[in-house]
Amino acid sequence: MDELLYLIAIALSLGGLGLAAFLWALKSGQFDDLDGAAHRILFDDDKPLPPQNGKPERQ
Repeated sequence: MDELLYLIAIALSLGGLGLAAFLWALKSGQFDDLDGAAHRILFDDDKPLPPQNGKPERQ
């Protein structure tokens, strides 16, 4: 019977931890723009990215 009390306490603490993580993600804006990534994948970037080290690339 004692094991059941431990399991209930662990389940409640994990549930609270999950709820806290969800509320943190909600507050930090993780769910603000759900359609932006879906629309960005449809458009290509016309400009090539600049080289990372500052030197021109050889072609």
